[in-house]
Amino acid sequence: MAAAERASYRFVVLLFSCLLTFGSYFCFDIPSVLQEQFQGNLTCPNGTHHNSTGHNSTLGCVEGLGMTPAQYNLLYAIYAWTNAVVVIVAGFLIDKLGNRFGVLVFSLLTVLGSSIFALGSHFKGSPYLLPMMLTGRLLFGSGNGSLTIVQNRITAFWFKGKELALAFGLTLSFSRLGSVLNFFFTQQYEAKFGMQWTLWGGTLLCVLGFVSALTVSVLDKVGMKQLGLDGVIQQESKKVRIQDIRRLPLCYWLLVLTIMFFYNGVFPFVADASKFIQDKYSGYSQQAAAYIAGAVYDSSLVLSAAVGMLIDYVGLRGIFAIGCAALTLPVFALLAFTFVPPLVSTIWLGITYSFAAASMWPSIPLVVPRATLGTAMGLATSVQMIGVGLSNLTVGHILGTKSSELKIPLWRWQQMMIFMLANTIACIVASISLNVVDKKQGGTLNRTRKGAPVEQEDRDPADAAPLLDDETGNEASVS
Repeated sequence: MAAAERASYRFVVLLFSCLLTFGSYFCFDIPSVLQEQFQGNLTCPNGTHHNSTGHNSTLGCVEGLGMTPAQYNLLYAIYAWTNAVVVIVAGFLIDKLGNRFGVLVFSLLTVLGSSIFALGSHFKGSPYLLPMMLTGRLLFGSGNGSLTIVQNRITAFWFKGKELALAFGLTLSFSRLGSVLNFFFTQQYEAKFGMQWTLWGGTLLCVLGFVSALTVSVLDKVGMKQLGLDGVIQQESKKVRIQDIRRLPLCYWLLVLTIMFFYNGVFPFVADASKFIQDKYSGYSQQAAAYIAGAVYDSSLVLSAAVGMLIDYVGLRGIFAIGCAALTLPVFALLAFTFVPPLVSTIWLGITYSFAAASMWPSIPLVVPRATLGTAMGLATSVQMIGVGLSNLTVGHILGTKSSELKIPLWRWQQMMIFMLANTIACIVASISLNVVDKKQGGTLNRTRKGAPVEQEDRDPADAAPLLDDETGNEASVS
């Protein structure tokens, strides 16, 4: 038996694949933890006040970069928009040129983008600050979103028909470990070393991702050769055309809409959660608020692998998608209309997020041909990021555009949560439609382990097209 055929080999590939996005996910939400510093005043007449020990005083001065809420949310919107444009092309290029090309180029872009973002913080008070930081986020988004596609493509190749949802759950866990460590340590690091060195520390973690990219590209190349698939995959990739998007099934598009509406409620909320907690609930320091906001990712870190194993065993991915959306509704209702401790809501959201990520994203390889998986993943990420980008803009408009207020009025926060509720309701509608269409087309997503072997589940319909298929066969496989 070749080394690449052993389970240990594919899990080593998975380990380094997981490390690809650890640093970039840490970097992504640094602004969320340091929102007060990003929106703080350029100068404080009586010295710097970090609001790290007391209540939500409106008298304290936080020294920072002087961004307005709209400018701050634009940092997240530009990331999302860049993803929306780049990942379509990136997914197609990955299908054409292979995983090794994508993993090296896109991990390098995350390093370059995070470096420019950190460099921009040195231009505090100048007209160059916002353009530089937006440019950094643009390049960072170009790399990170596309890198996730390569990561998913590698995972799908090595684990399809095996421990697919578990593998997707583990990649999510490692990514969210970066997010969790960010929420736990970034504020303390900033208090000790300052914002600039904190941002450069995030860049260093992106360099770790690039080293992992080098490693996983070697492992993937060696493994493909041992399996005798390197040349075969290259021949298959030559047949991929941008026109293949037209032949993606309705089930895929409904799945994409379900993903988009769910993430519209998660990412924009987490981006502003730390500030929201301090403004609405009394007695929370900046550090404590960051911990509570990070509980969304804490929950997914702990649960993702176990949830992946459960879904691998049970199936019923479509049913889980409906359940995740429906159970997310009370989260934003509690945040909008009650004063229930926010930790309850963030942990709750983290649990539903874990089930959503483990049921929705691994469903894509089951409904599209393997040769077009990168394109399908890229398109799904693009639609998701268009939605998230628009949501970030909407949230920034709701919270205010004129000045960086130390405390945003509660009525603005309530309107934001109502907007999150609307997205969740749309997610429920999309997921119900997905299940109806899937049932009419054979029930691939809701096939249970008891009702059909996992090999059959993973082979139908995405693998109905053989590896070396002709154009007619590909059309038949997705119709």
